[in-house]
Amino acid sequence: MAKARARTGNEAREGRVARRARRRAHADYTGGVYGSLLAASVVAGAGTLGPLPRLELTLLLLATGVVFWITHVYAQLFGARLARQPLDRGTVLHVCQEEWPIVKAAVPPAVAVAVSPLLGLDLPGTVWLALAVAVAGQVAWSMAAALHARASWGLAASTGAVNLVIGLLIVVLKVALTH
Repeated sequence: MAKARARTGNEAREGRVARRARRRAHADYTGGVYGSLLAASVVAGAGTLGPLPRLELTLLLLATGVVFWITHVYAQLFGARLARQPLDRGTVLHVCQEEWPIVKAAVPPAVAVAVSPLLGLDLPGTVWLALAVAVAGQVAWSMAAALHARASWGLAASTGAVNLVIGLLIVVLKVALTH
């Protein structure tokens, strides 16, 4: 009887660990794809920038990532409260960590903007570089999610292709709006 209870306790614990791992993996990749799409949209929509355009675009990318991260954390915590789940410090920290990839996805395009002078790029070249990095990040996050879920390489490539098309839609909108 004690062994059966211990086995049931271990199975329950293993089930909770597995569910948490699945949620964490899902959130990491979902946030990464979403954050990359957000960064691409910010770059594409960053029309007229002021006297320090590279600094402003870098800060805009990072600040937008942080604001959307805060919004997602709030939405998750508010949803938990609506479901009458208790909110303790551990839950808040877990949700903050779970949504952090939204911010992480904004970093590569921001770095691309920051290093663009070292590459000899003018402002339009900088914007295109940041946009390309954001779209590449979106494709990479989506393919990583598929491969992490043990999808075939074909399905991972299809997922990447779909996200590339979504990213290219942002590029088309940028071209259409700036001409």
